[in-house]
Amino acid sequence: MTFFWKFTVIHVLIIPCCVVNYVIPEDNFDIPSIAKYFNTKGRYEEVNPHLIKDIFAVNRSILQPPSAQCQPFHLTAIIRHGTRYPTSKNAKEMQQLYNMVMSSASGKESWLREIKSQWRMWYTEDMDGRLVQKGVEDHKHLAIRLSKLFPSLISEEKLRGGFIKFITSSKHRCVNSTLSFKAGLTELWAITDQDFHHAINDSVMRFFDHCTRYVQEVDNNSSALSEINTFRQGPEMRRVTEKIADRLGVQYSLITQDMADAAFYLCAYEFAIKAVNSPWCQLFDEEDAKVIEYASDLREYWKRGYGYDINSKSSCILFHDVFNRLNKAASENKSGQQLTEAVTVQVGHADTLLPLLTLLGFFKDNVSLNSSNYATQTQRSFRTSHMLPYAANLLLVLYDCGAGELRLQALLNEKPVTFPGLSDQQASMPRYEDVKENYRELLQGCDFETECQLFKSPA
Repeated sequence: MTFFWKFTVIHVLIIPCCVVNYVIPEDNFDIPSIAKYFNTKGRYEEVNPHLIKDIFAVNRSILQPPSAQCQPFHLTAIIRHGTRYPTSKNAKEMQQLYNMVMSSASGKESWLREIKSQWRMWYTEDMDGRLVQKGVEDHKHLAIRLSKLFPSLISEEKLRGGFIKFITSSKHRCVNSTLSFKAGLTELWAITDQDFHHAINDSVMRFFDHCTRYVQEVDNNSSALSEINTFRQGPEMRRVTEKIADRLGVQYSLITQDMADAAFYLCAYEFAIKAVNSPWCQLFDEEDAKVIEYASDLREYWKRGYGYDINSKSSCILFHDVFNRLNKAASENKSGQQLTEAVTVQVGHADTLLPLLTLLGFFKDNVSLNSSNYATQTQRSFRTSHMLPYAANLLLVLYDCGAGELRLQALLNEKPVTFPGLSDQQASMPRYEDVKENYRELLQGCDFETECQLFKSPA
């Protein structure tokens, strides 16, 4: 595999036009009752509610090394970009919904009057997923919290010394998230006399674009999403669209599944971007939100998660990249050398994180998610609302516990997660050798080039 690296120096943090100020809600009354079901469009604060009161709050006791002797010496962080504008496709569907409501809705509720008389469609297709001001803050705040959680690793000395490395996807929302993360640190330590590089590497951070088998068999294959399509045409989703039509006072035929999605995301984006409990949120009750969340989870499950083997195998290149970093840090630590990288910050997408989490075996349910088992999946582990909010992050931390014993801790969204396949006693902070043994088959195989080539038909 050929890697193409491009180095960039921070000069200016570019934020796109139409920046909207984000106001932190003062209390829970400002939070939509359905906010915890916003899947990948959800705020990081819904996953970590304590941050609503104090955005810099950390709880170092969650690290819990097996002994006081254990000291962290390397951190690899794989982070999703921060809060963003809708994509062009989302914005187009929202515009269509808004036009329909303005021309046809006849309900008398106060929230509908507010939409028709006061609310204005301000989302445009040229926003196209760009980072918003809240997304800048997501990464600045995360950087500061991680510096408090791991002060010996994320320090001014380490940053100035070049021991904190930054890698990002080429997408503007990821580059600007990377710049924001660095700005969080440079502002924290009032660094104005030094710039810090980041590398753009799509072969690692956007591996899904480069995996031919994945692209052809799943991403560009409509039949790969048959389960989600069946569910969207089923009774649960039909009931949601009918309830929306009833609330708007329009014919059932005017509310398609895409319209329902657009309304749901209008509520989600208004809250994530502007901290507003929008009148659009009144189109849904909690049961509606659960159905739409499940539809989204089905899509992620079959397109990026456990639905097809190639979904996770497409991340082999990132998997090996991560373990190569961990192995190098472990080797340098063992030999007493100065570590080349104390911290590696890698910024990508939900589509970067989910295949890797799947490959590692996290959040795997005993039964596959499908179009017919919504009612029995209420307690499922695979919940993108919990796993993949904006600025979602997987942290892998290596500890030296003395006498040559190294341990590895995994945290998702700053909370410890246990490695699947390891005993409960080991799983919270297992020996690094046990982790490598647990993933031995993947470490010895999982070759990106081999997994991603299209199988040839027999002659």
